[in-house]
Amino acid sequence: MNLSHLSGLRAYALTLIIPLIILGCHSVDDERIPYSEVHLVFTTVADWNIHGVKGDAADYGRYIYNPATGTRLPADFPYNTMSRTGYGGILLVNDALGSPVAYDLACPYEARPATRIEVPEGELFAVCPECGSTFDIYTNHGNPRSGPAAREGYALQRYSVTSGGALEYRVVTR
Repeated sequence: MNLSHLSGLRAYALTLIIPLIILGCHSVDDERIPYSEVHLVFTTVADWNIHGVKGDAADYGRYIYNPATGTRLPADFPYNTMSRTGYGGILLVNDALGSPVAYDLACPYEARPATRIEVPEGELFAVCPECGSTFDIYTNHGNPRSGPAAREGYALQRYSVTSGGALEYRVVTR
């Protein structure tokens, strides 16, 4: 193969690859939800076993705490004065590998704290009851699947789930 033939192949490859890069790499905005503090602590393994998510890939928990309105979901969760559940609340799931992942419950397209995503019974995605957008919460980091959030590239706001210190089992933070 001569040098001009290699140059021709390289140019041909670039004409195929560049449009794929430009059109195929749609960026996702996962910071559309306004900043809100997040601090949810599961102090012991027993706390996690009662209120957290189990190893089942379809298990999830919703956490909403607003002392001003008296909102506590779940009602028996041991919230304290340091507890913060983000903009619209926290959706806690186990991803496909069994690791805990947390998202803000507020739909990123609607971007209102009271418009919260829901997980339909037996489904592996979340949906916004207002705009109909769906989000992949178990395998694709909260990225949109359909609806206006997918068209705009708005993903769910993710939060960190880490192992706590000596007095904390799991901590959800921003």
